[in-house]
Amino acid sequence: MARVLSLIRTQPFLALLGRRTMSLDRGAREVFAAAVEGVQPDIVIRQSLERQGNSMVVAGICNGKFPLRNNVHVVGFGKAVLGMATEAEKILGEHLVGGVISVPHGIQQTLRQHGKHHLLLKERSHIQVMEGAQHNLPDADSLKAAECIARLANALTEDDLLLVLISGGGSALLPAPVSPMTLQEKLDITRKLAAAGATIQELNTVRRAFSVLKGGGLAQCAHPAQVVALILSDVIGDPLDLIASGPTVRGPIYRDEVLAVLECYGLLDSAPASVKDVLAGLGSRQGVEIDEAGRVLNVVIGSNSIALQHASRRALELGYRPIVLSPGVCGDVRSVSRLYSLLAHFACSRGENTSKLAAEVMKLGPEVGVEAGDLRRVMQILEHDRTQGQGITCVLAGGEPTVELIGNGRGGRNQELALRVGLELRDLQPLVDSPVFLSGGTDGQDGPTEAAGAVTDAGLYKDAQKQQLDMLSFLKNNDSFTFFTRLSGGRNLVVPGLTCTNVMDVHVLLIPCSAK
Repeated sequence: MARVLSLIRTQPFLALLGRRTMSLDRGAREVFAAAVEGVQPDIVIRQSLERQGNSMVVAGICNGKFPLRNNVHVVGFGKAVLGMATEAEKILGEHLVGGVISVPHGIQQTLRQHGKHHLLLKERSHIQVMEGAQHNLPDADSLKAAECIARLANALTEDDLLLVLISGGGSALLPAPVSPMTLQEKLDITRKLAAAGATIQELNTVRRAFSVLKGGGLAQCAHPAQVVALILSDVIGDPLDLIASGPTVRGPIYRDEVLAVLECYGLLDSAPASVKDVLAGLGSRQGVEIDEAGRVLNVVIGSNSIALQHASRRALELGYRPIVLSPGVCGDVRSVSRLYSLLAHFACSRGENTSKLAAEVMKLGPEVGVEAGDLRRVMQILEHDRTQGQGITCVLAGGEPTVELIGNGRGGRNQELALRVGLELRDLQPLVDSPVFLSGGTDGQDGPTEAAGAVTDAGLYKDAQKQQLDMLSFLKNNDSFTFFTRLSGGRNLVVPGLTCTNVMDVHVLLIPCSAK
């Protein structure tokens, strides 16, 4: 665990875990740390890929065994891909004969500065590293990398194996607009759509239509080579076509669907001539079967669900009873905070108003992306543990809530969620072992701050009052980082530093027996 947990500050991360005297605070931090450790890029590759003699084996896949004849080429794109590629090269050895990966600008220097040398390629690596997409936006450098990846894929034969490594941030690192569109024209269209409120599905429809490599384009370029894609998912539900816009996932591209999206947001009439030329040629790009005869294999090797599995194991080691609520919590942060508050109150109600609380929880389900069956299952366990007086219950969840920006403060969705939950819990008795809630981003950075998130409990409101910090004022200004920085010297903040991965957020709600 130490490799994830001591990255920015010089003191050991276990010291960070113990910044508060409350044992549940420390426990919540350790559970979160285990979630992050379980989806490290080198670890997920090592757990999913192995060499058995002259074969490459993808773990857990029935048809996941491929012959090795010095025929493996690697391409990759995403924030975690450098570590993934480094581990893949160690495993495959001399059979890996070449590759190109597109990674964020400055990542190699950053990893060196933080002592993450195990995630860096060796000097004589067969894999070329190309940095680009500064500020997480496609640019000339990432376009050049995408062109190199396309050239490599197009040169492959049926005797070759293309190993594709994909992680969050991959879309910006693989821009390859269809001619005659320019990169700037493609960016302008997608930015205008996003600003107009287009959904991720609508954005993906347009991106795939205007990209050479997305929407199965990379796999099409590599045909007839065998393609194996190992994916670290940062999207709720792990939809293969949405992660980095699905470069190895074939999907039909319908001109009418793209036209409908552009017309819906009033962008078709003002679109440049190149966009209309691409739309006119869409018919010729439809119906290409890139995955026939099993030549493309897509495997999610790291996700929020996997992170929660590792969190559950650590919770058990700490003597907690873990319950996974859902890896797909979404919706407005105010609704999500209300959900966790209701669950805590339900667990602590001692039988009073439980029916009313349960009804409120069920009503919130659709707003926060949690199935009714999952909510009922969790409440049944909470009720059982309350009546039996059994230990500490650890409710785990993940996902990506949203925040409405109405102020100009510093913060992120995880810190705002923790702050709102703390406010919601203020009517519970702030005992030493009252419920504790943690929300943290697995990438180690929550918004434009150095924190991944924060820990809170029923005593947060009184602590803030004593220190003359108005929680509502900070929330109105979306200034959660400033609040937690000023509160008790920042002891509630979760600051793991550079984690080298991203599978969205992890939520930990610890409810002790004595609070029930």
